Amino acid sequence: MSDSHANPLHPSIVALVSLAANIASNHPKQGLCQVDRLKEYGVSKDQIDSVIEIARHIRDEAAQAMDASFDAAYSETMQPAKPKLKVDPFANIAVLEGGSCCTPTKSGQSCC
Repeated sequence: MSDSHANPLHPSIVALVSLAANIASNHPKQGLCQVDRLKEYGVSKDQIDSVIEIARHIRDEAAQAMDASFDAAYSETMQPAKPKLKVDPFANIAVLEGGSCCTPTKSGQSCC
């Protein structure tokens, strides 16, 4: 097993991960302090831009998935209420055309 303290991440990697997490989570500070650190570490604007693009893409995908889930649940709640019908004790009695007015019970008793 590797010990995470034996090979710590380079501070620029930590700053990139933190920047991405801040953007993807819509953190109010937006990861701007990480951008300053990344510039100090010599990370190129193109690399920072790539991380920002990826983080925004993940954030936007998550938001779209949440919106779709919400919309589906909301749509279900907005359906008209199904009318509540009184239980009809005769609803399950079969009626035959011509002849007997109903079928016998399971034990053979006539219901007519």
